[in-house]
Amino acid sequence: MTYLPGAAPGMKRRSPLSSPRDGEAPADAVPIDAVPISGAPRKPAISKRTTPVPFDAAEDYDPEGFEAELDDADESTDAPERAEKLLLARLRGRSLSRVEAEAVLRGADLDEVQTEEMLDRFTELHYLDEAKLADQILHSHHERKGLGRTGVELEMRRRKLDPNVILDKLEEIPDDEEERAIELAVKRVQQLARFDEQTIDRRLTGFLMRKGYNSSIVRVAVKAALASRGGSGGGSKVRFR
Repeated sequence: MTYLPGAAPGMKRRSPLSSPRDGEAPADAVPIDAVPISGAPRKPAISKRTTPVPFDAAEDYDPEGFEAELDDADESTDAPERAEKLLLARLRGRSLSRVEAEAVLRGADLDEVQTEEMLDRFTELHYLDEAKLADQILHSHHERKGLGRTGVELEMRRRKLDPNVILDKLEEIPDDEEERAIELAVKRVQQLARFDEQTIDRRLTGFLMRKGYNSSIVRVAVKAALASRGGSGGGSKVRFR
């Protein structure tokens, strides 16, 4: 188990919503998997999962199991404790933006003040961390899946990240869109050898557009891919740095 700064083995665990007493470590020293609910005795984990789901796997994550267990186990729990427990359960499964976390709390019978206080507290503890979530999206969608700037931006907006966070993270994307698109197209064209050039052109164009590359870059990449196979798209060789 990895402890946040200031934590130590054997340190008393407290709810993320309770304030630290004199002489105690702050609540943000507690790892998320170890947080009890509102000072209650330590209970078994809500889910069989004891570690967060990797970001890529989280796309297939279904939180219904968490909610069903909470419905069965917490009928007598008051609204703030139940809301805290529900939000922690979701965060053990995947990272959330603040808007997504707010949507989780809508069914917890909290008023607006309680909801904002809980969101602020989870943000203070970095359980809600939009910059970190944006970094995860950059890694999974840009570096691993090869999406272009537009594709990455669409995913960040779909996850309802703060617009300022999105702009900051998009500026971190290297200015190599054209080279990345060409590399993807050259790899893809090898799988389309059985088709005629017009079909290859159409399929490559659709493939790159879905990846989030703009039309001008797509045309350059498709032409380079056709040239790399010795077709009528040109006879030059494609070179990469």
